Amino acid sequence: MTGPTSTAAPVPVPSTGGAQWRAPFAERPVDATVTVPGSKSLTNRYLVLAALADGPSRLRAPLHSRDSALMIEALRQLGAAITEVPGDGAFGPDLEISPISLDAPAAGTGIDCGLAGTVMRFVPPVAALRHGTTLFDGDPHARKRPMGTIIEALAGLGVGVTAPDGGPAAALPFTVHGTGEVRGGHLIIDASASSQFVSALLLAGARFTDGLHLEHTGPPVPSLDHINMTVAVLRGAGVSVDDSRPDHWIVAPGSIRAFDHRIEQDLSNAGPFLAAALATRGTVRIPDWPAETTQVGDLWRSILTTMGATVTLQDGILTVTGGPEIRGADFDETSELAPTVAALCALATGPSRLGGIAHLRGHETDRLAALVAEINRLGGDAEETSDGLIIRPAALHGGVVHSYADHRMATAGAILGLAVPGVEVEDIGTTAKTMPDFPQMWSAMLEQGSAGDRTGSAGASTDSPAAGKDNTHGAQH
Repeated sequence: MTGPTSTAAPVPVPSTGGAQWRAPFAERPVDATVTVPGSKSLTNRYLVLAALADGPSRLRAPLHSRDSALMIEALRQLGAAITEVPGDGAFGPDLEISPISLDAPAAGTGIDCGLAGTVMRFVPPVAALRHGTTLFDGDPHARKRPMGTIIEALAGLGVGVTAPDGGPAAALPFTVHGTGEVRGGHLIIDASASSQFVSALLLAGARFTDGLHLEHTGPPVPSLDHINMTVAVLRGAGVSVDDSRPDHWIVAPGSIRAFDHRIEQDLSNAGPFLAAALATRGTVRIPDWPAETTQVGDLWRSILTTMGATVTLQDGILTVTGGPEIRGADFDETSELAPTVAALCALATGPSRLGGIAHLRGHETDRLAALVAEINRLGGDAEETSDGLIIRPAALHGGVVHSYADHRMATAGAILGLAVPGVEVEDIGTTAKTMPDFPQMWSAMLEQGSAGDRTGSAGASTDSPAAGKDNTHGAQH
């Protein structure tokens, strides 16, 4: 999936009605320990599997956010029973899930996908397995997100999918006509617009009568790490998956074993907090960092090292300390991490290139166009390429960073605000998509560092530690 190269016309800014949030400016290096909520990617995958499992399951320390709430309600609409129960997670209760009874006839129902890609893509194959019709719709921008592949895949499996007028569907809204069975078998798709198309079919594939042999043809599938996560989650629930051939995934038919599983914290959402260490030349620690994980966020260890930070993982604590400058670099396939990486690149002393992320044009917003528009709005020098971004050093100034109803655009604005005074983020509340308490967590992180400086650090300055005396980046170095 590619788009036009552009450096001039900014992406249209949607009116969300969200208030502007003054991003805190870091007066001194941050020194903080931060724990973040559970992984959205893992929470929603496990919720789908639990809804299709052979018995009741439990999720410990799951994410509680808009995306997970939308998934929970969608599965409830399809017949799953999902109950909150006390747990030891710092961000909310555990979940007990009783699976959907696929044999019972069901009345027609409607599902609100919001702007959650996992809901709009993972749930339609589940709906196809039950008796009854299911109408899918979502936020206004959800109707613009790529959905054709999953709709065509369901049609290829013999599942009826119609637009509101009864004709062929191509995007939200659409209705899935479930018959209680999906035959499965060999299916060929083009998943180059999103890895979620592959994950959606794999998650339900074991419940297809003949299983599923999914084959991708076309340009490379982006975000293969997320497909690897799906395969690992399936295998953990007793599902046989053969992914030994590139672009082929074979899921054997059978049951999905019920489970009791603790969700890892969201390593992608840890990114903005880790980035604060570089933006302020400080230190941020994340406890309970997994030694092994399928999350793409584990790439922070190499990305931030490349950008000049000191990164260590010891006794389960990831510690990131910013260097004297943020170094620009070339990055390939940063996936959902790209907005945070781009914010750091806008503060770097050298040029950067982000490639292999053309698919971000189909995320919550066109993230490539949005990043260019908002970095340049603050005086930066960013441009689109066919598959990514080029960001050059430039002196930044204050201004409003628009979120485009995209949580990662909002957190990118918060990062820039640490080093550039006068930055405001429009609709910071959109971070509730995956991190409901983000503004409070961000302030708490900075208060930890401030407390440490008041009690023990000498020579605290009112100048940003990352920006130099004129509080700008890039040009002054």
